[in-house]
Amino acid sequence: MSTPKRYTLTAALPYTNGPIHIGHLAGVYVPGDIYARYLRATGNDVAYICGSDEHGVAIPMRAKKEGVTPQEIIDKYHGIIKKSFQDFGISFDNYSRTSAKIHHKTASDFFKKLYEDGEFIEEVTEQLYDAEADQYLADRFVIGTCPKCGNEESYGDQCEKCGTSHNATDLINPKSAITGNVPTLKETKHWFLPLDKHEDFLREWIIEGHKNDWKPNVLGQVKSWVDDGLRPRAVTRDLDWGIPVPVEGADGKVLYVWFDAPIGYISATKEWAEREGKNWEDYWKNEDTQLVHFIGKDNIVFHCIIFPSMLKAHGGYILPENVPANEFLNLEGNKLSTSKNWAVWLHEYLEDFPNQQDVLRYTLTANAPENKDNDFTWKDFQAKNNNELVAIFGNFINRVVVLTNKYYNGVVPTAGDFSEEDKDALHQLQQFPEVIGKSIERYRFREASQELMNLARLGNKYLADEEPWKVIKQDEERVKTIMNVALQIATGLAVLCEPFLPFTSTKLKGILNIDNSLTWTDITEKEVLLDAEHQIGKAELLFAKIEDKTIEAQLEKLEATKKANEAANKTVEPQKETIEFDDFTKMDMRVGTILEAEKVAKAKKLLKLKVDVGIDVRTIVSGIAEHYKPEDVVGKQVTVLCNLAPRKIRGVESQGMILMADTPEGGLAFVEPQQKVTNGEQIC
Repeated sequence: MSTPKRYTLTAALPYTNGPIHIGHLAGVYVPGDIYARYLRATGNDVAYICGSDEHGVAIPMRAKKEGVTPQEIIDKYHGIIKKSFQDFGISFDNYSRTSAKIHHKTASDFFKKLYEDGEFIEEVTEQLYDAEADQYLADRFVIGTCPKCGNEESYGDQCEKCGTSHNATDLINPKSAITGNVPTLKETKHWFLPLDKHEDFLREWIIEGHKNDWKPNVLGQVKSWVDDGLRPRAVTRDLDWGIPVPVEGADGKVLYVWFDAPIGYISATKEWAEREGKNWEDYWKNEDTQLVHFIGKDNIVFHCIIFPSMLKAHGGYILPENVPANEFLNLEGNKLSTSKNWAVWLHEYLEDFPNQQDVLRYTLTANAPENKDNDFTWKDFQAKNNNELVAIFGNFINRVVVLTNKYYNGVVPTAGDFSEEDKDALHQLQQFPEVIGKSIERYRFREASQELMNLARLGNKYLADEEPWKVIKQDEERVKTIMNVALQIATGLAVLCEPFLPFTSTKLKGILNIDNSLTWTDITEKEVLLDAEHQIGKAELLFAKIEDKTIEAQLEKLEATKKANEAANKTVEPQKETIEFDDFTKMDMRVGTILEAEKVAKAKKLLKLKVDVGIDVRTIVSGIAEHYKPEDVVGKQVTVLCNLAPRKIRGVESQGMILMADTPEGGLAFVEPQQKVTNGEQIC
């Protein structure tokens, strides 16, 4: 483990245009939290900083959609997001927001410093303009084809499919996201950060200086950008939502969100330092401080090219020691999508799985998209809980606590002479802080989580090999030593699991009746973690088994979402060829009542119905079995096409057709009268 020092850790600022989901948690916030908790546990000075990004174009777009003001949007979602982070134990030292006065001043001062130092290029250029909306189309106000990968739904500043950042004028076949119109080009003045001026610095600092310690996906993306040749990047926008550009001649212009947002790390640190009586400059301008950015891969260019260029141009700031960007997390084989509701939202997760935050934290860590896109599945979530947290971790702790209470009324027994097996188990316990720590320090959180689980496996194996429940009958003194050793391992788990499973750590410390005075290094350096005669509490289940029906409910919810998306995206069938009035009058449609219904043998989709259509009672075979149970349709009045020629379906002669309509959710609905009418009434 490294020598204690000072760290500034930042986590990407989430847009306050909606709640956050598991993709955000897996890619950025849990890895950052594990790292922050580990550094604190090993005695380091840590500032873990984040906040709401409230100036993105997506916010006024959401406000227009909901018919409210942008301020109402940011206030609503800032509260939801902040609570979600608190609920999942994300231990930010400060969670701020970019609408705060301290941020507006910090960002404005930063811009003015670069402006006064001549670090910007001022240019009048042609930008995309929507005449109907009377608005320039910055960033997400325009959609078009990505010039790099061909994605037809790329935004004006970035393609979410390939991660490429570009200017709106680079798009092929651009369209206004406001009106759908094809935009025109119109002149406007903006200020540009000349990234090309910083090419040599970026190449030397990142590509050469960090080629051995930064992740390949980060280095690869930066190298690709630099090798393609950097161009000046506009840092202002023609918008009415954001921080006003603080120079003369900039009326109606605001700071580009990706100039403004990373400065939010600095302003949030200032806010925290003022509250805590610290000097914020120690965390941003002291060379002894290590700065680490936790982000997703779509933010690499902003944190590794644009923000460092800003800091370099400003002068006086430290540069990031590392930017361990993660890849994307998918959900059940499909890309997470806020607009399509294809996500597991954190606030909804807690409604279905109350007090099970650590199960999700563990699953997302054990399956983290560290080197490639990974997939979250509910079956894997269930397996991680049942087969690892319950069967390994929880099982070991439960056996230790139950046996200690059974044999010694919950009092830690005094150990006798240690056998070689005892010494080996305790020696292995002492190695785990360094083993887990090294993995965390290299940002290998998946690996670290599995090493933690190996400690629980060690405890289970030790108990299984020593069999205290059998030995107690022949050698009570020996069992005291066995249980003492097992309790030391349990105590080690309580301390070492805290970065990964903070709620479990708190609960386990409560069961073992220990406080937070034990440190990470104590596990290695102390011979005894839990003293003899110490009183522990009663057994409580750390984790509960998740049943199949619970998982099926989640899968059904996703299936309903998928069907709703398919229905929403379904194109309306074009009109069929024109018929004459006489053709229409040949159809005999009548109201009928379903008298009986049963499933057709060996047919998944078919119901056999007996329908009273007034003139007679007839048999009709209908493909509605996947949407309706037989008992649900009996008594319903429906519309029947009576004079359709009979035909056999699965051996049953069908004497008509029930009229149905598709629903937005992907189901089927009966075309039925608004009020009860006499069977046989004709449809005109």
